[in-house]
Amino acid sequence: MSIADRHVTALMRQLASQDVVELVHPLAEWETLGALAYIAECYGFRYADVRHVGKQKTLYVRMVRDADPRARQRAAANAAAFPQAGAGGPVPGMYQGTLTPVPEAQPDVDLIATLIRYDALGAAANRKQLITMSWAFPLLFVLLAAVTGKFAVLLTLAALTPAFLLITLRVNEARRAKLAERLTAAGCTPARDEQGRETFVRPLPHTT
Repeated sequence: MSIADRHVTALMRQLASQDVVELVHPLAEWETLGALAYIAECYGFRYADVRHVGKQKTLYVRMVRDADPRARQRAAANAAAFPQAGAGGPVPGMYQGTLTPVPEAQPDVDLIATLIRYDALGAAANRKQLITMSWAFPLLFVLLAAVTGKFAVLLTLAALTPAFLLITLRVNEARRAKLAERLTAAGCTPARDEQGRETFVRPLPHTT
């Protein structure tokens, strides 16, 4: 069984028994996450959001069961058309034994991968958090310098830290702006999630 088949088998087991599924990929390969999310949407789920977990900032992509009747119809149709999905058989939208999209599925996979990446950048570098850190850390270094007497090192860090954090913020915002352009061009609508973070709502998936 290929690595792709193992990913699909694990996913299908979760889809059959859970209303909330999290896709985990330590290396955050956007195409792989987009393909797995696409398959989940073929079986009555929809993309919800992302979060970073642990010191290594492992990316978790959350999928939730879609209550829309069209999602249930889509799931039933795909279950009938792909009876061996998760058991080494073909799955919707992918070449068999791989997570490589077929041409007709590629646009949807690309779109959801772009949205996942956009949300992941927002989760990794929250603007308010970075701005708070840009003044909190220098203050901490100044206090440590006063206590330890190591002025040369700590005051240098106090001066450099805000610049580094603000550059990180600018780079992150530039990347998200490019992704936002792609999402807007694909017909996605700007929105805010449950935590008030900027995201996009995609058009209804074409998965069948």
